[in-house]
Amino acid sequence: MKTDPAHPLLVRPDDDGSGTYQRITAAEAGWRCLNFGARRLAPGDRWRHDTGGDEMCVVLLGGEFSIVSPWGEWRTDGARRDVFGGLPHAAYLPPHTPFELRAESETVDIAYGYTRGDEGRKGFFVTPEDVDRYGIELRGGENASRQINSILPPGSPCHRLVCVEVYTPSGNWSSFPAHKHDKRTLAANGELAQASLEEVYFYKFEKPQGFALQKIYTDDRQLNEIVEAHTGDVVLVPRGYHPVVAGHGYNAYYLNFLAGSDKSLASANDPDHEWIYRTWKSKDSRLPLVTLQMNRQARTT
Repeated sequence: MKTDPAHPLLVRPDDDGSGTYQRITAAEAGWRCLNFGARRLAPGDRWRHDTGGDEMCVVLLGGEFSIVSPWGEWRTDGARRDVFGGLPHAAYLPPHTPFELRAESETVDIAYGYTRGDEGRKGFFVTPEDVDRYGIELRGGENASRQINSILPPGSPCHRLVCVEVYTPSGNWSSFPAHKHDKRTLAANGELAQASLEEVYFYKFEKPQGFALQKIYTDDRQLNEIVEAHTGDVVLVPRGYHPVVAGHGYNAYYLNFLAGSDKSLASANDPDHEWIYRTWKSKDSRLPLVTLQMNRQARTT
């Protein structure tokens, strides 16, 4: 885990020689639950691993791979060349699952989140068709419009991992108006109003020089950071609000893994900015940035 000396919430990519270029443990992050990694595989490379006491979700960022585990043999079909080439494939692997992931194309780029999980879960494979069926959400409005693809939404048959990916068009705001999920609270009717979650933002950009700015802050401003994220960077969100803006000219992608008190995305808005919700009249016409049709085209080329 290679943090920026000036910004401890910003983790830079750092290849350890094995192809792994992000490795963040909960202990290194200073929290309890969530771990994250990202790695590249060359043609024919194999990654052999056992999940141990953790549940894990492996997300394909680009390329073609196959996975063999006690839960089945899965292989991508119509996989995206990179995160801007279509919807994702992913594999959910419960605790105590040995598996082998093999690169089936020239370059394979994957990311994975993991946390302690309970027994009795089953492994499953997520296809682009599944993601499309979950529903591609176009959230926000005007220059705060973005696209959300659910990979492990709150209703998934896993223990407590949640995983989504977000596309933010050039110059747009995302995760905005700002929200937080750092204190478990219940509404007057007893329903969950806010979960307590740890979260990572893992960034990619359509152009290599692309960047985004992310602010992480609390109401009392005891935490008040602004970081500049580039491709391969991870921003840790231990608490507080965490809005993002994509640099003008640079479409942004980030992958979110979350884990904590509940398998939920229940959050609380920054009350200073809630008024913005009432001002939107339209969504950005550039959305969606990626579609299932891109995967279907990949199958024919």
